[in-house]
Amino acid sequence: MRAAIAKSGTLRVDDVEDPVPGSGDALIAVKACGICGSDLHALVHAHKMIEQSVAAGVPVTFDPSRDYIMGHEFAGEVLELGPDTAGASVSVGDLVTSIPVVLTPTGIEATAYSNTYNGGYADLMRLSAALCMKVPNGLDHRRAAMTEPMAVGRHAVGKAHVRTGDTAVVLGCGPVGLACIADLRRREVETIVAADFSPRRRATAVAMGATEAVDPRDEPAVDAWRRLTGGTRPLVMFEAIGVPGMLDSAMRAAPTQSRIVVVGVCMETDQVHPFVGITKELNIQFALAYDPLEFMQTLADIAEGVVDVSPMMTGVCGIDGVPDAFATLGRPDDHVKILVEPGRGPAIEPLTSAGLAAD
Repeated sequence: MRAAIAKSGTLRVDDVEDPVPGSGDALIAVKACGICGSDLHALVHAHKMIEQSVAAGVPVTFDPSRDYIMGHEFAGEVLELGPDTAGASVSVGDLVTSIPVVLTPTGIEATAYSNTYNGGYADLMRLSAALCMKVPNGLDHRRAAMTEPMAVGRHAVGKAHVRTGDTAVVLGCGPVGLACIADLRRREVETIVAADFSPRRRATAVAMGATEAVDPRDEPAVDAWRRLTGGTRPLVMFEAIGVPGMLDSAMRAAPTQSRIVVVGVCMETDQVHPFVGITKELNIQFALAYDPLEFMQTLADIAEGVVDVSPMMTGVCGIDGVPDAFATLGRPDDHVKILVEPGRGPAIEPLTSAGLAAD
């Protein structure tokens, strides 16, 4: 099969052996796989991610100095079910997605950040049949592949314990920030202020449900929030940028009694001033990924039209285009979310709402 292979900070595209489904496995043909910001970070910072995971007590067997195939936002068609899958809820021919982990005899292993279980930047994937979810309501493969990143936003907003009357500020309008905005809108949060330097991402934030999106060079996000609300409503802030200094900046800008949810992944050592948080009695919550129920609920919401993910999907390319897509996503005004579809050429083709409907 064709695959985009990562190793020691580099990407190459090559042919590799097809995966063979073993006990409990489903073999799927990848139909679409989103490129995640975590993959852009992992390509550069994989060793640091492993060091910090181990320091946090999370066992890791993944070795980024060996070949691995990323891609954990996927949807695909079941081609074959391996032995011991009689109780699986999916059948050959079904369009499915899954949380990106596999069940192995020795425990749970991450799909894509693994030297054994490849991710979706490939023609084929081996998944745990028991974890595969059939895509409902005739939902197309592109929107189905958006389940994973949107579940991240659902989980983060859940961690904020949003209540009636709350307002929100979202710092950063990349895919994670946009997913937070979509879930805040789903929960009927009345005022959502988004902030990003990129005009394209600000426009996408409004399309996803933000009340207003500001360039922080022109108007700081909390100033815009005060302008819209009078500064009297409870505020929850989402730090979805993940660069050093952002959390400290958010703490300084936040009004007293605010809640701050950290969902951006900062890979560098950072510092905050605890006295700021103490004097303001801030509540700071860190959020990671989602649970299986949140993933299932997100899939259902997309399939039922409760959440519209189409504004986020801006480009599509084939496997041979993955290295260029990684470089392109480093320029925020070029694209928001690029999907990889095996069988397409290497060029990144733009996606619009009209194009999505036509496809």
